[in-house]
Amino acid sequence: MEKRALVTLTVAESKRLIAKGVVKLPQVQKALKEGTIIIAGGTTNGYIVEELTGKKIDKDKYTAGIVVQGRGCVTPPEERIAPVVIEQGEVIDKPWTDVLPGLQKGDVFIKGGNALDLDGNVGVMVAHPQGGTIGAALPILVARGIDLVLPVGLEKLVPSVIMAAKEGGIEKIDYSLGMPCGLVPVSYGQVVTEIQALNTLYSVDVIPYGSGGVGGSEGAQTLLIIGEEGNVKNALEFIKGIKGEPPLKGIKQKCKCGKPCHYFRD
Repeated sequence: MEKRALVTLTVAESKRLIAKGVVKLPQVQKALKEGTIIIAGGTTNGYIVEELTGKKIDKDKYTAGIVVQGRGCVTPPEERIAPVVIEQGEVIDKPWTDVLPGLQKGDVFIKGGNALDLDGNVGVMVAHPQGGTIGAALPILVARGIDLVLPVGLEKLVPSVIMAAKEGGIEKIDYSLGMPCGLVPVSYGQVVTEIQALNTLYSVDVIPYGSGGVGGSEGAQTLLIIGEEGNVKNALEFIKGIKGEPPLKGIKQKCKCGKPCHYFRD
């Protein structure tokens, strides 16, 4: 018998859900056993590292670019945890940039995003003029047909990634309260939001029902879960289990950096 459940997830709870969904994807499971997985920096990807390795990390440090304290900035290089590379189930001590050229069919690259539209385009904000992580990885992944997984929360829904990318760009931006950046549109790869995560884990349908809140629920997603009674109940019990996931604080570099934004100049 079909049942419905209404739940609300904070941003941190959504990240944990998405991470658990990503880990259960068939291509990720296969690569975990037989191939290579590169997990690029990013807050949601920090949760994915924990789910894949079974070890806790300081997720606030598993990022390069970050939106924190109401502005786009970067985590200080000396504070960052390097992107994790897994080969046949084991974390290896190699820079991801050294592993990237050797990726082949059956391997997986995981990269989060900053925007998502209803056409399935993901936008990745980049402050590096050469395109950052996605600029280095995407041509290789597309050329070889290597699996790209894009974990992105529904809080990041925008009207059009393509329109935003066309109008933005580091050199086009005249003023910026925070680090100026471009937006790289990505239409290649598998997007995983809360919807796909719950579908993968519990074979339920999910309809976004509402967004936002206060008192720690800023960016929260209210979701309508629909499915067979047993599946809906299992999903509900799972969500109860991730309730209370602590929010990330984020770490940004000191504001008096080499490239000050318009917080400190006219």
